[in-house]
Amino acid sequence: MKRIGIIAKQNKPEAVTIAGQLVEWLRPRGIQVYIEEGIERAIPTNLTGPFLSGVKKEEIPSHVEMIIVLGGDGTLLSVARLVGSHEVPILGVNLGGLGFLTEITLEELYRVLERVIEGDFVADERVVLNAGVIRQGKRFAEFIVLNDAVINKGALARIIDIETTINGEYLTTFKSDGLIISTPTGSTAYNLSAGGPIVYPSLHCLIITPICSHTLTNRPIMIPDDVEVRAILKSKQQEVILTLDGQQGFVLEFGDVVEVKKAAGRILLIKSPYRHYFEVLREKLKWGER
Repeated sequence: MKRIGIIAKQNKPEAVTIAGQLVEWLRPRGIQVYIEEGIERAIPTNLTGPFLSGVKKEEIPSHVEMIIVLGGDGTLLSVARLVGSHEVPILGVNLGGLGFLTEITLEELYRVLERVIEGDFVADERVVLNAGVIRQGKRFAEFIVLNDAVINKGALARIIDIETTINGEYLTTFKSDGLIISTPTGSTAYNLSAGGPIVYPSLHCLIITPICSHTLTNRPIMIPDDVEVRAILKSKQQEVILTLDGQQGFVLEFGDVVEVKKAAGRILLIKSPYRHYFEVLREKLKWGER
């Protein structure tokens, strides 16, 4: 591996410092480093040179064989959207809070990097969703998400009606505060908080979870990931937002169709060789503690 990108949470001083340390560590190993422009300006001048290139964040995936992400799960989610169809492996280093996606700890970073550079690593393949908004028969907006697409009512809105179909077959009309359409990766995010199941990340499925359903018998449902889910907003004069990965928002109108299906690409997350998924669950969710 000869070309590595570094993307860090710029408003976190620790992340910027570690980015500089990484550049120093990679330099003698003959690796070309691509780093986002804002961070490059914070790198000490004695570490700059022809081996270090500052480029726009969105251009990094097209130049590199791997991306190191320094931050939390939110930072990694934003990078996943940039990677798109490039299928560049991502090494997520947890400098945030919970860290389900950024599972590499700072303590093990350089040990893991030694192995990755030599090609000794395993990457999890994660499903990515394409979420589109169709308004009056025309595709009005389109998004790529790794975790979830969420239809949510505003703070002062009443319960909303969301008519839902799967491959054109009517499922139900959810009367609720909203609806979550999640990947297995996103099962431990909003889906879990709303009472949805934890799903092993490599399973090929989608999860549909109502938020605070008015009908107590409405429960989350898991479906194959090769289907097309359509959620139609049936409520008028309500403030309703489509939120993508908790980071992008789009205001919905009466009659809008949210179309969700598996995207063509996939996201590759480099796994820690020092722990497995169930260990991460126990640690992050405090299982077994009293």
